Amino acid sequence: MAGLNWGFSLLRTELSTTSRSLLLCLVAFLTLLPATAQARPARQHPNFVIIFTDDQGYQDVGVFGSPNIKTPNLDQMAKEGVRFTDFYAAQAVCSASRVALLTGCYSNRVGIRGALGPNSKIGINSDETTIAEVVKPQGYATAIYGKWHLGDNPKFLPTRHGFDEYFGLPYSNDMWPFHPTAGKRFPDLPLIENETVINPKVTGKEQAQLTTWYTEHAVSFINKNHDRPFFLYVPQSMPHVPLYVSDKFKGKSEQGLYGDVIMEIDWSVGQIRQALKENGIEENTLVIFTSDNGPWLSYGDHAGSALPLREGKGTAWDGGQREPCIMAWPGQIPAGSVCHQMAMTIDILPTIAYLSGGKVPSDRIIDGKNIWPLMSGEKGAKSPHDVLYFYWGDHLNAVRSGKWKLHFPHPYRSLKGKPGSGGKPGPYIQKKTGLALYNLEDDVSESKNVAAEHPEVVKRLTALGEQAREDLGDSGTKRKGKNNRQPGRVD
Repeated sequence: MAGLNWGFSLLRTELSTTSRSLLLCLVAFLTLLPATAQARPARQHPNFVIIFTDDQGYQDVGVFGSPNIKTPNLDQMAKEGVRFTDFYAAQAVCSASRVALLTGCYSNRVGIRGALGPNSKIGINSDETTIAEVVKPQGYATAIYGKWHLGDNPKFLPTRHGFDEYFGLPYSNDMWPFHPTAGKRFPDLPLIENETVINPKVTGKEQAQLTTWYTEHAVSFINKNHDRPFFLYVPQSMPHVPLYVSDKFKGKSEQGLYGDVIMEIDWSVGQIRQALKENGIEENTLVIFTSDNGPWLSYGDHAGSALPLREGKGTAWDGGQREPCIMAWPGQIPAGSVCHQMAMTIDILPTIAYLSGGKVPSDRIIDGKNIWPLMSGEKGAKSPHDVLYFYWGDHLNAVRSGKWKLHFPHPYRSLKGKPGSGGKPGPYIQKKTGLALYNLEDDVSESKNVAAEHPEVVKRLTALGEQAREDLGDSGTKRKGKNNRQPGRVD
């Protein structure tokens, strides 16, 4: 404001009548610029940190309603940032979810489905652009510390897809010889640094240190790169079963081992944010916390809770894909805000591209949208999506538009009686749903089918589903999409 006052003073005393008129027009134009034009933060190259947990339930954070797991660091992050109540993973399973986050595309668009196993013959295609590859041309340092799960062949590893550094597991921590139901199907579990296996036979002793090791690497990376822009991706291996926790948190939670594991993840969030503060870069760093899919309910006391949502991992009900999501950026995201607009992990790549000055790939379809207006609390901001698609593999299970979610007829898994305990799963059964419409504003648990009362909504959402089938295909109706791409393949 002082600058403007000085400018008007200059106009009155120093300039000719013509010059004053031109400058007054310029000032008037600048003051009338729309809010969206002023929404981009002034800093050109902010830092980005994504903390991505594995199989964490919607309720497994204090501010999302956990009755018995303490998460003081995440609760504080929500007080200082924004909490998204309607934020979704793109599919309810590991590899599919992760490729969607990193490429900004529905997973079936890029040919990655399910959870890739050891020695997989497919993985992320080198033609796809990851978030790391979006920001790298802008001078960013990039690193991933945690679970990759987009192919373990060298050509698929993070260092071939935009990341300068990698430390972690190539796939899920249960893909090892001690899996409770898979027998000897899996080989020994490796720990990788960059492209070198530094421990070919991870045991439970090492698994108990994974959260700590990922955190220590993340803090070291921040300390090393505090004077340049960076993108840090921390996909935690936990709380995916088998659950392991360090001695720091063993026995600390009233919810047993699962609660201990979440408390250690919360500690990790605190350590990473503290490193940003100590390096004086907290106000130039966007931190995003969310999960890859909902809880693996068959594991009972070793699984989380998606309440009040329906079902969990492996389903297109909201318990499988709606995730706890918190974002913080002091001075840019309004403290203590809550966003009820729908968004998805596919939106993170285009948003980071917008904020960093990077480029969204222009030679291919990217499904995500820039959600910075939602994050920054822009007045009247709405979801940029008219519709979100919910696939299981290549089967279109549901669509959401605004408050409405329409399930198409499809099978889904559900618990058969009581879940398992002590690290061993209970059985599932296959159930089916017919065409069903839910008003998520009134019925977050997707329990009351209101299709008969709203035929016009069913008709509109059915048409949106047809658009998905034309574009992405649908195995449920034996449709092939016109715009799907192939995964990478081992030669």
